[in-house]
Amino acid sequence: MPCRAQMGPARPWGERGMALIAVLWIVAALSIMVMGLTQTVKQGIRAATMQRDLTEGQALGQAAIALALQQLAVQTTPVTGVGQIGVNYAGVNIMVTAAPLNGWIALNGATAPMLAALLQTAGGLDAARAQQMADDIVTWRDGVPQVDLTAAAVSSGDRRRRFDAVEDLMLVPGMDYDLYTRIAPLVTASVTGSGPVNAQAAPPAVVQALGGNTALIAPSGAGTGNLFRLEAAIPLSTGKILHLTQDAVLLRQGSSTVAPWRILRERARIDATASA
Repeated sequence: MPCRAQMGPARPWGERGMALIAVLWIVAALSIMVMGLTQTVKQGIRAATMQRDLTEGQALGQAAIALALQQLAVQTTPVTGVGQIGVNYAGVNIMVTAAPLNGWIALNGATAPMLAALLQTAGGLDAARAQQMADDIVTWRDGVPQVDLTAAAVSSGDRRRRFDAVEDLMLVPGMDYDLYTRIAPLVTASVTGSGPVNAQAAPPAVVQALGGNTALIAPSGAGTGNLFRLEAAIPLSTGKILHLTQDAVLLRQGSSTVAPWRILRERARIDATASA
Protein backbone atom coordinates (compact mmCIF):
# COMPACT_ATOMS: atom_id res chain seq x y z
CA MET A 1 0.00 0.00 0.00
CA PRO A 2 1.22 3.49 -0.73
CA CYS A 3 2.82 5.34 2.18
CA ARG A 4 1.01 8.41 3.45
CA ALA A 5 3.09 11.38 4.55
CA GLN A 6 3.38 11.58 8.26
CA MET A 7 1.84 14.90 9.46
CA GLY A 8 2.72 16.35 12.81
CA PRO A 9 0.01 17.25 15.22
CA ALA A 10 -1.79 20.48 14.40
CA ARG A 11 -0.68 23.49 16.46
CA PRO A 12 -3.35 24.88 18.72
CA TRP A 13 -4.97 28.15 17.66
CA GLY A 14 -3.63 29.84 20.80
CA GLU A 15 -0.02 29.20 19.82
CA ARG A 16 -0.67 30.49 16.27
CA GLY A 17 -2.17 33.66 17.70
CA MET A 18 0.82 34.29 19.97
CA ALA A 19 3.21 33.77 17.07
CA LEU A 20 1.23 36.25 14.95
CA ILE A 21 1.28 38.82 17.75
CA ALA A 22 5.04 38.37 18.14
CA VAL A 23 5.54 38.94 14.39
CA LEU A 24 3.38 42.08 14.51
CA TRP A 25 5.36 43.43 17.45
CA ILE A 26 8.61 42.83 15.59
CA VAL A 27 7.26 44.58 12.48
CA ALA A 28 6.07 47.52 14.59
CA ALA A 29 9.43 47.78 16.35
CA LEU A 30 11.27 47.73 13.03
CA SER A 31 8.92 50.41 11.67
CA ILE A 32 9.63 52.63 14.67
CA MET A 33 13.37 52.11 14.23
CA VAL A 34 13.17 53.02 10.54
CA MET A 35 11.12 56.13 11.31
CA GLY A 36 13.62 57.16 13.99
CA LEU A 37 16.56 56.67 11.65
CA THR A 38 14.77 58.64 8.93
CA GLN A 39 14.11 61.50 11.35
CA THR A 40 17.73 61.44 12.50
CA VAL A 41 18.96 61.61 8.91
CA LYS A 42 16.61 64.54 8.19
CA GLN A 43 17.82 66.38 11.26
CA GLY A 44 21.42 65.75 10.25
CA ILE A 45 20.76 67.11 6.77
CA ARG A 46 19.08 70.21 8.22
CA ALA A 47 21.98 70.77 10.64
CA ALA A 48 24.54 70.35 7.85
CA THR A 49 22.60 72.75 5.63
CA MET A 50 22.41 75.36 8.40
CA GLN A 51 26.12 75.01 9.12
CA ARG A 52 26.96 75.33 5.43
CA ASP A 53 24.69 78.39 5.19
CA LEU A 54 26.34 79.95 8.22
CA THR A 55 29.85 79.29 6.93
CA GLU A 56 29.09 80.69 3.48
CA GLY A 57 27.27 83.66 4.98
CA GLN A 58 30.17 84.48 7.28
CA ALA A 59 32.62 84.31 4.38
CA LEU A 60 30.44 86.65 2.31
CA GLY A 61 30.00 89.01 5.25
CA GLN A 62 33.70 89.14 6.03
CA ALA A 63 34.48 89.92 2.39
CA ALA A 64 31.78 92.62 2.24
CA ILE A 65 33.03 94.28 5.43
CA ALA A 66 36.61 94.18 4.11
CA LEU A 67 35.48 96.03 0.96
CA ALA A 68 33.59 98.55 3.09
CA LEU A 69 36.69 99.08 5.26
CA GLN A 70 38.69 99.75 2.11
CA GLN A 71 36.32 102.60 1.32
CA LEU A 72 36.53 103.97 4.85
CA ALA A 73 40.34 103.78 4.80
CA VAL A 74 40.62 106.04 1.73
CA GLN A 75 37.85 108.43 2.71
CA THR A 76 39.23 111.92 3.26
CA THR A 77 36.34 113.39 5.23
CA PRO A 78 35.82 112.22 8.82
CA VAL A 79 32.97 109.81 9.44
CA THR A 80 30.76 111.28 12.16
CA GLY A 81 27.58 109.24 11.88
CA VAL A 82 25.92 106.12 10.60
CA GLY A 83 26.44 105.32 6.91
CA GLN A 84 25.53 102.50 4.57
CA ILE A 85 27.83 101.00 1.96
CA GLY A 86 26.41 98.76 -0.74
CA VAL A 87 28.73 95.93 -1.78
CA ASN A 88 28.37 93.30 -4.48
CA TYR A 89 30.52 90.28 -3.82
CA ALA A 90 30.32 86.91 -5.61
CA GLY A 91 27.09 88.05 -7.22
CA VAL A 92 25.41 88.80 -3.89
CA ASN A 93 24.26 92.31 -3.00
CA ILE A 94 25.17 93.03 0.62
CA MET A 95 24.42 96.18 2.60
CA VAL A 96 27.04 97.12 5.18
CA THR A 97 26.17 99.62 7.91
CA ALA A 98 29.15 101.45 9.40
CA ALA A 99 29.23 103.75 12.42
CA PRO A 100 31.90 105.15 14.75
CA LEU A 101 32.12 103.09 17.92
CA ASN A 102 31.71 106.14 20.14
CA GLY A 103 28.00 105.81 19.43
CA TRP A 104 27.95 103.00 22.01
CA ILE A 105 28.52 103.27 25.75
CA ALA A 106 32.16 102.57 26.57
CA LEU A 107 32.50 100.06 29.41
CA ASN A 108 36.13 101.09 29.86
CA GLY A 109 35.40 104.79 30.29
CA ALA A 110 31.73 105.42 31.03
CA THR A 111 30.99 107.37 34.18
CA ALA A 112 28.79 105.99 36.93
CA PRO A 113 25.89 108.37 36.03
CA MET A 114 25.97 107.15 32.42
CA LEU A 115 26.00 103.51 33.51
CA ALA A 116 23.21 104.17 36.02
CA ALA A 117 21.03 105.70 33.27
CA LEU A 118 21.70 102.66 31.09
CA LEU A 119 20.90 100.19 33.86
CA GLN A 120 17.72 101.97 34.85
CA THR A 121 16.25 102.60 31.38
CA ALA A 122 17.50 99.60 29.38
CA GLY A 123 18.24 97.27 32.29
CA GLY A 124 14.92 97.80 34.03
CA LEU A 125 16.39 98.41 37.50
CA ASP A 126 14.99 100.92 39.93
CA ALA A 127 17.02 104.10 40.51
CA ALA A 128 18.72 102.93 43.71
CA ARG A 129 19.60 99.49 42.34
CA ALA A 130 20.83 101.00 39.05
CA GLN A 131 23.14 103.41 40.89
CA GLN A 132 24.52 100.62 43.07
CA MET A 133 25.12 98.38 40.04
CA ALA A 134 26.81 101.25 38.18
CA ASP A 135 29.12 101.85 41.15
CA ASP A 136 29.91 98.13 41.26
CA ILE A 137 30.85 98.16 37.56
CA VAL A 138 33.17 101.15 38.03
CA THR A 139 34.71 99.59 41.15
CA TRP A 140 35.35 96.32 39.32
CA ARG A 141 36.73 98.12 36.26
CA ASP A 142 39.07 100.44 38.13
CA GLY A 143 40.17 97.90 40.70
CA VAL A 144 43.54 96.18 40.70
CA PRO A 145 43.17 92.50 39.69
CA GLN A 146 44.66 89.89 41.99
CA VAL A 147 46.63 88.31 39.14
CA ASP A 148 49.88 89.00 37.34
CA LEU A 149 49.44 91.81 34.85
CA THR A 150 50.68 91.76 31.28
CA ALA A 151 53.98 93.41 30.49
CA ALA A 152 52.19 96.02 28.38
CA ALA A 153 49.95 97.05 31.26
CA VAL A 154 52.84 97.24 33.71
CA SER A 155 55.04 99.27 31.34
CA SER A 156 52.23 101.75 30.67
CA GLY A 157 51.61 102.22 34.36
CA ASP A 158 47.95 101.26 33.98
CA ARG A 159 47.32 98.66 36.66
CA ARG A 160 43.55 98.89 36.56
CA ARG A 161 41.34 96.03 35.48
CA ARG A 162 39.69 96.44 32.08
CA PHE A 163 36.82 94.93 30.14
CA ASP A 164 38.43 92.88 27.39
CA ALA A 165 35.00 91.99 26.00
CA VAL A 166 31.40 92.86 26.73
CA GLU A 167 30.98 89.36 28.17
CA ASP A 168 33.27 90.41 31.04
CA LEU A 169 30.24 92.18 32.53
CA MET A 170 29.26 88.77 33.88
CA LEU A 171 32.33 88.95 36.14
CA VAL A 172 30.95 91.97 37.98
CA PRO A 173 29.37 90.94 41.32
CA GLY A 174 25.59 91.22 41.18
CA MET A 175 25.33 91.02 37.37
CA ASP A 176 22.91 88.31 36.26
CA TYR A 177 22.41 86.96 32.76
CA ASP A 178 19.01 88.56 32.16
CA LEU A 179 20.36 92.02 32.98
CA TYR A 180 23.44 91.36 30.86
CA THR A 181 21.37 90.44 27.79
CA ARG A 182 19.37 93.69 28.08
CA ILE A 183 22.37 96.02 28.15
CA ALA A 184 25.01 94.08 26.14
CA PRO A 185 23.87 95.36 22.69
CA LEU A 186 24.25 98.97 23.88
CA VAL A 187 27.82 98.87 25.16
CA THR A 188 31.30 98.27 23.80
CA ALA A 189 34.63 97.20 25.27
CA SER A 190 36.59 98.50 22.28
CA VAL A 191 36.75 102.20 23.24
CA THR A 192 37.93 103.87 26.45
CA GLY A 193 36.54 107.40 26.21
CA SER A 194 34.67 108.83 29.19
CA GLY A 195 32.96 111.60 27.25
CA PRO A 196 29.37 111.73 26.05
CA VAL A 197 28.04 109.32 23.44
CA ASN A 198 28.09 110.49 19.83
CA ALA A 199 24.41 110.94 18.99
CA GLN A 200 25.05 110.85 15.24
CA ALA A 201 26.51 107.34 15.48
CA ALA A 202 24.40 105.97 18.33
CA PRO A 203 21.67 103.40 17.66
CA PRO A 204 18.21 104.63 18.74
CA ALA A 205 18.24 102.17 21.64
CA VAL A 206 21.37 103.83 23.08
CA VAL A 207 19.86 107.32 22.85
CA GLN A 208 16.68 106.03 24.46
CA ALA A 209 18.64 104.30 27.21
CA LEU A 210 20.34 107.58 28.13
CA GLY A 211 17.00 109.35 28.23
CA GLY A 212 18.05 112.16 25.93
CA ASN A 213 20.31 113.57 28.68
CA THR A 214 22.43 116.24 26.97
CA ALA A 215 25.18 115.72 29.53
CA LEU A 216 25.51 112.11 28.35
CA ILE A 217 24.86 112.57 24.60
CA ALA A 218 26.90 114.83 22.29
CA PRO A 219 24.90 115.99 19.23
CA SER A 220 27.97 117.26 17.35
CA GLY A 221 29.48 113.88 16.56
CA ALA A 222 32.97 115.19 17.28
CA GLY A 223 35.89 112.99 18.21
CA THR A 224 34.88 109.92 16.25
CA GLY A 225 38.42 108.54 16.04
CA ASN A 226 39.33 105.47 13.98
CA LEU A 227 37.18 102.81 15.66
CA PHE A 228 34.12 101.53 13.79
CA ARG A 229 31.36 98.98 14.09
CA LEU A 230 30.30 97.44 10.79
CA GLU A 231 27.34 95.14 10.27
CA ALA A 232 26.69 93.20 7.08
CA ALA A 233 23.27 91.73 6.32
CA ILE A 234 23.74 88.59 4.21
CA PRO A 235 20.72 86.85 2.64
CA LEU A 236 20.89 83.07 3.10
CA SER A 237 19.49 80.38 0.83
CA THR A 238 17.00 79.44 3.56
CA GLY A 239 15.36 82.86 3.24
CA LYS A 240 16.84 84.10 6.52
CA ILE A 241 19.31 86.91 7.11
CA LEU A 242 22.74 86.51 8.69
CA HIS A 243 23.89 89.64 10.53
CA LEU A 244 27.67 89.71 10.83
CA THR A 245 29.10 92.45 13.05
CA GLN A 246 32.75 93.40 13.32
CA ASP A 247 34.46 96.04 15.44
CA ALA A 248 37.50 97.34 13.60
CA VAL A 249 40.22 99.94 14.00
CA LEU A 250 41.66 101.77 11.00
CA LEU A 251 45.45 101.88 11.25
CA ARG A 252 47.72 104.76 10.39
CA GLN A 253 49.20 104.93 6.93
CA GLY A 254 52.51 103.18 6.66
CA SER A 255 51.54 100.40 9.02
CA SER A 256 53.46 97.18 8.46
CA THR A 257 50.32 95.04 8.51
CA VAL A 258 48.87 93.61 5.30
CA ALA A 259 45.55 95.44 5.63
CA PRO A 260 45.19 99.04 6.88
CA TRP A 261 42.80 97.90 9.59
CA ARG A 262 42.53 95.35 12.36
CA ILE A 263 39.44 93.40 13.39
CA LEU A 264 38.88 93.60 17.14
CA ARG A 265 35.77 91.47 17.58
CA GLU A 266 33.25 89.58 15.49
CA ARG A 267 29.72 88.40 16.25
CA ALA A 268 27.14 86.64 14.10
CA ARG A 269 23.43 86.03 14.51
CA ILE A 270 20.72 84.72 12.20
CA ASP A 271 17.47 86.62 11.89
CA ALA A 272 14.67 84.13 12.37
CA THR A 273 12.30 86.12 10.15
CA ALA A 274 12.35 85.44 6.43
CA SER A 275 13.80 88.09 4.19
CA ALA A 276 11.44 90.18 2.13
